[in-house]
Amino acid sequence: MLGLGVGIELGSSMWMVLLCSVCALVALKWLLQNANSWLYETPLGEKQYSLPPGDLGWPFIGNMWSFLKAFKSSNPETFVNSLVSRFGRTGIYKAFMFGSPSVIVTTPEASKRVLTDDDAFKPGWPLSTLELIGKNSFIGISYEEHKRLRRLTAAPVNGNEALSMYMKYIEDIVVTSLEKWSKMGEIEFLTQLRKLTFRIIMYIFLSSESEPVMDALEREYTILNYGVRAMAINLPGFAYHKALKARKNLVSTFQSIVDERRAQRKSRNYMPKKKDMMDALLDVVDDDGRKLTDSEIIDVLLMYLNAGHESSGHIMMWATIFLHKHPEYFQKAKAEQEEIVKRRPPTQKGMTLKEYREMEYLSQVIDETLRVVTFSLTVFREAKKDVNINGYSVPKGWKVLVWFRSIHYDSEIYPNPMEFNPFRWDNYTPKPLTFLPFGAGSRLCPGNDLAKLEIAIFLHYFLLNYKMERSNPDCPLMYLPHTRPKDNCLAIIKKTGSA
Repeated sequence: MLGLGVGIELGSSMWMVLLCSVCALVALKWLLQNANSWLYETPLGEKQYSLPPGDLGWPFIGNMWSFLKAFKSSNPETFVNSLVSRFGRTGIYKAFMFGSPSVIVTTPEASKRVLTDDDAFKPGWPLSTLELIGKNSFIGISYEEHKRLRRLTAAPVNGNEALSMYMKYIEDIVVTSLEKWSKMGEIEFLTQLRKLTFRIIMYIFLSSESEPVMDALEREYTILNYGVRAMAINLPGFAYHKALKARKNLVSTFQSIVDERRAQRKSRNYMPKKKDMMDALLDVVDDDGRKLTDSEIIDVLLMYLNAGHESSGHIMMWATIFLHKHPEYFQKAKAEQEEIVKRRPPTQKGMTLKEYREMEYLSQVIDETLRVVTFSLTVFREAKKDVNINGYSVPKGWKVLVWFRSIHYDSEIYPNPMEFNPFRWDNYTPKPLTFLPFGAGSRLCPGNDLAKLEIAIFLHYFLLNYKMERSNPDCPLMYLPHTRPKDNCLAIIKKTGSA
């Protein structure tokens, strides 16, 4: 009997210990789930009750685990879809993203306020992104400084005069590259396209055509971009740690380029073929007569060279993939280019800006590719003061993420949004803030005209004379840092015409 009593007592004790452990775990989970709320919402007082619906997730991690899980799956839309299913279709949600309490906006109406009201919002990129791209780049400087530098740096890449100046150079590189690729057998199509667009931007900004320098820089940019959308873990083996090393190497290379250009300009026999972006940045002075420092010049160049080749290369690849998946679209686009060539006078060599403006269907193909791919999934702003959007409070200092993907995939704006359909653009002018491949407002991407011209020139020559045979047409996709096939689109480029 004594043994039985002891056994019952021990059993009861074990159950009590187990019960207490379960209760402790439940309590710990509850504490962790509410820690961010206590830390960031409670100090807001009454304003916390007018915050958008949502949650701030776990301490430190916030909602990043859900974000990364979605974007490393085959369906990245599950991230925002989960917010909609849990909190309703409000178009605005609170979250904890990239180390900060944030508000995610997913509708054109809310996006318009955030992207166009410079009195209420400023750039709000995560500190980790600023460390990689540069605190003196466009994403880190004040509105006034941005406006001044943008006016200076946009001139070489925008407008008819600038585009006409570079057309011949872009054409020559495209024709040469396609010919070269057709003789190489299997290639990583995306990798080759990124090299192509990087070569163009290097020529425009630095007048450089050194292939070893370009290849080295492009490799470092690849590593850098993997760190931009990663969690900021600065430990060996993590993407962010590798990206910081890549930035250091890029800065070192650009510093040597700046030093060399300064030395050239001091010599009396310096006769540049053209004034490039480097010259413009070295010459600029502010109202007080101050010139840019080397670090300011390097950050602006680093940002421009990155933005100026990544998006163009990816969109060229995706437009080519989509056209091959839809032979009827391919044939229509090809016929348009053939008709343009037929109308040329015998003495004309190459494309003209007038012909580019006449490529109506190809422009639709490019716009539809930009929409479907949505190269930049979001943009970051920060509230400069307490702001009310659609009846919800956005506290001063909170980040605001304009979620471009949700707008481009809204079935009420674009029926069957996941379908690639250039014909949806027939006689269609998108309403304000429903088409955002280059952002909007005062910080609209300054190189958008150049990017679309590059893509059009490439597709013009590809459609006329080449086709692509992918090695792995069903290759799975990666969505970070940008949407691409995991094999970088392994393919063979073949001649079909009189290239």
